[in-house]
Amino acid sequence: MSDASSPLSLLETRVLGTLAEKQRTVPDAYPLSLNALAAGCNQKTSRCPVLEAGEPEILLALEILKERGLVSDVSGGRVLRFAHHLEKVLGVPTQASALLTVLMLRGPQTAGELRLNCERLHKFADISAVEAFLEELAARADGALVVELPRLPGARETRWSHLLSGPPAVDSGVAGRAPAASSGQAVDELRSRIESLEAEVAALREIVDRFRS
Repeated sequence: MSDASSPLSLLETRVLGTLAEKQRTVPDAYPLSLNALAAGCNQKTSRCPVLEAGEPEILLALEILKERGLVSDVSGGRVLRFAHHLEKVLGVPTQASALLTVLMLRGPQTAGELRLNCERLHKFADISAVEAFLEELAARADGALVVELPRLPGARETRWSHLLSGPPAVDSGVAGRAPAASSGQAVDELRSRIESLEAEVAALREIVDRFRS
């Protein structure tokens, strides 16, 4: 049995976010079957990071979410289906759940990005409306659900992240970059490129000479 206050894993938030998204974007197919849920979790678009989760992993995530009351089985029909209870359990309105859903599916985003990416879930009048709901989610007396991240170097706007998986790792904007090549390596690479270009030019001259002759 999982602790009700423990952070959700990436896959658990992906499952929860997918159920919340599909409820609004494909209501005729909701609640979702396991097959449809797996396809939604692993889709290549509107997801960051892209996952390749198998059905056994998704079933395990569903069990944990059911223990938390965030997901339930839906009886009836030949195929078992699943529904979410995000708004009821967290006590948030539909506008806020749309923001949480997009943050769970796409990772940290600016208010402007959230407004655009929430379009199919809820149409916010302007960025100020998005910011108002984000600030409400960040200032909840019973625990913040989102946090404003430090501004990245060179960025004009700050990004927001959900807190359902615990405090996010701070991205300095330089992590993950390849180390700069040494000056010697740079010279060698430049020399190699020049030699390659000279060889291509020589080959082209030879072809031109043939045509002339």
